[in-house]
Amino acid sequence: MSIEVKVPNLPESVSDATVAKWHKKPGDQISRDENLVDLETDKVVLEVPAPANGVLKDISANEGDTVTEGEVLGSMEEGEAPADDESEASEKSEKKDDSEQKDDGGEDKRSKATEKDEGKSKKSQDRDLPPSARRLANEHGVDSGQVEGSGRGGRVTKGDMLKHIKSGGGPRQEERVKMSRLRSRIAERMKDAQNTAAILTSFNEVNLQAVKDIRARYKDDFQKRHGVKLGFMSFFVKACSEALQKHPVVNASIDGDEIVYHGFQDVGIAVSTERGLLVPILRNAERMSLAEIEAGIADYAEQARKGSIQLEDLQGGTFTITNGGVFGSLLSTPLLNMPQSAILGMHTIKDRPIAEDGEIVIRPMMYIALSYDHRIIDGKDAVQFLVAVKEALEDPARMLLGL
Repeated sequence: MSIEVKVPNLPESVSDATVAKWHKKPGDQISRDENLVDLETDKVVLEVPAPANGVLKDISANEGDTVTEGEVLGSMEEGEAPADDESEASEKSEKKDDSEQKDDGGEDKRSKATEKDEGKSKKSQDRDLPPSARRLANEHGVDSGQVEGSGRGGRVTKGDMLKHIKSGGGPRQEERVKMSRLRSRIAERMKDAQNTAAILTSFNEVNLQAVKDIRARYKDDFQKRHGVKLGFMSFFVKACSEALQKHPVVNASIDGDEIVYHGFQDVGIAVSTERGLLVPILRNAERMSLAEIEAGIADYAEQARKGSIQLEDLQGGTFTITNGGVFGSLLSTPLLNMPQSAILGMHTIKDRPIAEDGEIVIRPMMYIALSYDHRIIDGKDAVQFLVAVKEALEDPARMLLGL
């Protein structure tokens, strides 16, 4: 019985998808619920499972094609997978065929003869090299036949060999790869942010000694109790939630000619994946404990990297935090995640000398950056927000006690 494989129901607000990758080809055996093909939307990758056991007959939508909900991707012939003994018999038959080909000496012998001729040719080329050039070729693993000679009769000189090695050992390669749908969407949103908002960035620095001390003292007990590691991000989410409540305009957004003040803090956490940057949302972050924040971030990060995150987990959000410090960034000016009006950039922690109580001491310092939409957020609000984040992190006990 022939069965059509169709595009499943797409998430709300998604009108189409792109065929990202087929995991099976026509003629392949497939099992029920086995992933046949990945479909990429603007935000997430959807897996299309096999509706039954059988064999994939044909593919109607190739990789890179745009498809809509209910469109036919291909077809399969329903049936049971072959028994193990049949598979083993097939493998033995293939091995036997390979053995017979080698015994006949046809392709196998011709292949060996070709390799032998190539070896002779290379030795002949090597004999034509002067000792200095031959030594360089051996040291750098260079095939002298790939080097253009400038000596008499086209002979390769030491200078030719040095030039070849210095240039990278051959012609410089280029590769053109079409942007993924997600990467195209990211590019579009980033450019929209620049074209729409009046983006300005303010900076401050934070002494993270108190946070480091708390983590060092309680991280083992925290992990045993809650099953997640105590990281820096939960402290930053908590500090930002406190600061957003004090400065609600930083948590606001523009809708036409109106300013929308959100009475909740849905904080987006930027997560880097192989496919691009995703920003899952921690809903009502102001109500979450450090353990709940850490667990939420860990869960979203795992889903994002596996490509199984849901579209609704990426929608909305009133404020975003991005951590370039995990990659070594010392300072940056992050771009807004529209229609949000502000984004906080974390950076790498560096031990630096600072003045503390009249003395020079070494402390773990981090630069923090707030990019904001100057259309609704004044410089005073942005600076005071950063100061509130700084104070909360430098005295986390007050923050955790709700003071």
